[in-house]
Amino acid sequence: MRIAISQRIWLAAACWVAVMAGCVAGISCRTNESPEAQVDDLQITSQIKARLASDIGPSSVTNISVNSTNGVVTLSGQVDTADLKARALQIAKAVPKVVRVVDSLQVVSKPSSLTSPRHRTLARLPRPIAEPPRAG
Repeated sequence: MRIAISQRIWLAAACWVAVMAGCVAGISCRTNESPEAQVDDLQITSQIKARLASDIGPSSVTNISVNSTNGVVTLSGQVDTADLKARALQIAKAVPKVVRVVDSLQVVSKPSSLTSPRHRTLARLPRPIAEPPRAG
């Protein structure tokens, strides 16, 4: 138990240092948030991304953008099915300190092999004429 608390303190301190370093460098410094809120938002974002990767799959990390400001999480990007969209929203809502989840996800189904542009092109090509059977 003591180790877990110590790890959380180090994680919070590391996140705080990263936020402050970003502010000093002029990167991603939000003046409308306290440093503590920024650390909370970083933790929320990292927890959501980790859960998306483990529950939905690693490709979700690249396809779904997660942004957190004052505990309000915005999910944006593209997913293959409505079920994946619903699961991503459910995952985000289950993370501690999330106040609200804004859904900007789009369901874009992958083209099947029968409707792909390559398949349509091949379907329009003339078919070879079958040779008549040879006698003999």
